[in-house]
Amino acid sequence: MEFGTRPLGSISGGSANKHMLYRHRSGEWKRAQALLDLPVEEAWRKLRGQFIAAFAAAERGAFDELDDLDVLRSGPALVTKSLATYFPEHFLPIFSSPHLRAFITALGGTPEKNVAAWRANRQLRELVALDAELSTWDPHEVMRFLYANYDPRERDHAIWKIAPGEDAKFWPECLAGGYIAVGWDEVGDLGQFTSDAELKEVMDQIYTERPGMNGDKASKLLMFRDLEPGDRIVANRGMRKVLAIGTVTDGYRFDDARPEGKHLVSVDWNTDFAQELPEVKGAWRSTFAKVPRTLFASLTADRTPGPAIRPEPTLPEEVALAIAVLEHKPQLILHGPPGTGKTRLALDIALAMNSRSVTEGLPRNAAIAELIDSGRVRLVTFHPSYGYEDFVEGFKPAQDAGGQGLRLELTDGVFHSLCAAAGQAPDSTFLLIVDEINRGDLPRIFGELVTLLEADKRGLPLTLPISARRFAVPPNIRIIGTMNTADRSVSHLDAAIRRRFAFLSVDPDPEAVSGQIGPLDLAMLLTSMNDRIDRVLDSDHRIGHAYLLREDEPVATEDELWSAFYHDIVPLLVDYCVGRADLLGQILGTLVDHKTGRPAHIAAADLPAQLAAEYTAGGGD
Repeated sequence: MEFGTRPLGSISGGSANKHMLYRHRSGEWKRAQALLDLPVEEAWRKLRGQFIAAFAAAERGAFDELDDLDVLRSGPALVTKSLATYFPEHFLPIFSSPHLRAFITALGGTPEKNVAAWRANRQLRELVALDAELSTWDPHEVMRFLYANYDPRERDHAIWKIAPGEDAKFWPECLAGGYIAVGWDEVGDLGQFTSDAELKEVMDQIYTERPGMNGDKASKLLMFRDLEPGDRIVANRGMRKVLAIGTVTDGYRFDDARPEGKHLVSVDWNTDFAQELPEVKGAWRSTFAKVPRTLFASLTADRTPGPAIRPEPTLPEEVALAIAVLEHKPQLILHGPPGTGKTRLALDIALAMNSRSVTEGLPRNAAIAELIDSGRVRLVTFHPSYGYEDFVEGFKPAQDAGGQGLRLELTDGVFHSLCAAAGQAPDSTFLLIVDEINRGDLPRIFGELVTLLEADKRGLPLTLPISARRFAVPPNIRIIGTMNTADRSVSHLDAAIRRRFAFLSVDPDPEAVSGQIGPLDLAMLLTSMNDRIDRVLDSDHRIGHAYLLREDEPVATEDELWSAFYHDIVPLLVDYCVGRADLLGQILGTLVDHKTGRPAHIAAADLPAQLAAEYTAGGGD
């Protein structure tokens, strides 16, 4: 049902959990939650019985009865595909709940909330039946039409550079067969793994040379497994050669009959884009690397694109994702370790949300300044003494008319002022960016306004306790907060605040620092160092990529590297490990003077080789 019946519609991608009852690679039988307490044979009888009951209900047209089959709710895609296979007159060959909701909206319907995929499928089928033309089409024709015209994945298509084996040894067969193949065959079918942590555990047992790199490889392999139709692939040889650019046409499969390169994803290749790059791309040293959209645009510029290449949205993925989250919940917190670019991302979101209001051609910082001057974006930093009177309203000292004394004057806080401006311009979006949001006493700062932050409470008035004025939060207000998880984790936020914010993790990005200084690969350094920090401390204390950037470019000289390491990274690690020299030693390894417990100072000229030996050659792991 997953890989052998693709003409009936795809349910590939993700782990094997969608099957509800299956034998894991370990030999253990995995069961859906509703089957956990049952022996395997009894679990199978119950699961099979519910499938039969579902088919009987569908045959009678009693579709509401499907919702009472508790086990089947654990595998909605598999169940919906089964129903569409047996009853094509009642179900369309579309099985993803997000896709079904998007198509329902595109056809003018309102998707039901929190319903199983089969129920959403029925709603879509009924909308199709109301269309004079679509209602006469075959279900697969309807499916192809919807994906061609309203593809919900279009805005989120990823672009990856993937090497087809070492020195592109799989490339001739990849081009001829219409797929991309990669190694790591020993781990078996990637569909067996529910998380990168589970895959890393297996990889650590198989690939022992550089265990510090297995976490990153595990994440990238699951990314490869979960590629979707429409995603872009740049096939490369080495760090400068583009072999072709293609578009993913089908999901992942594991071909155990191949001698090597058994992990496959179908791709429609276009060799018109084969080229030699003018400069080396350091990130291309590894099998997988993200391709920035600016680079992708340059790779496809001044050429005649074939059918595999379609225009790309201009927004970076992380910005587009954040804006999509803000459409669902108007408050968002960007959280992650220090140095991951959370504030920068918040400002990029502000620019994207107000792109039509910014003078074209302005440098980034000038564009941000223009936005702030316009009043549509406000930037504030919370700290322990920040209070309700700064945020909402309060009486503050002001000089009297004669300038001889002081009096108390009612003053609007930053949020009150922004809400007043937003109320005067309901067609514009106003954004408050709160840097270091977790450093403030949030219940005291927000006060009674916590209730008004909810999307369905926007526009409802309340009486402010200090001034007795009426106040409401307009629906066109958005709030983005940033927080360093090394200072305070998300779990420590006040529960009432936490419920009213969406959360988006901003993690260290090794690809942002792809580059080479002598023998040192900066991306591998960041990955390996963070893997150690994760083991010794926790993931909240990892090192952000910004520490290895200078003016948005990776450090490029020995002196820049020395300054970043000893002025930024080492002091941060010393602070994390204060009073625990043993922890610092576990992270820095040979870069610690074990007699004193202090970081060893190494000359700038020698530092790249020392870091390479410690972090990128398996040393200390």
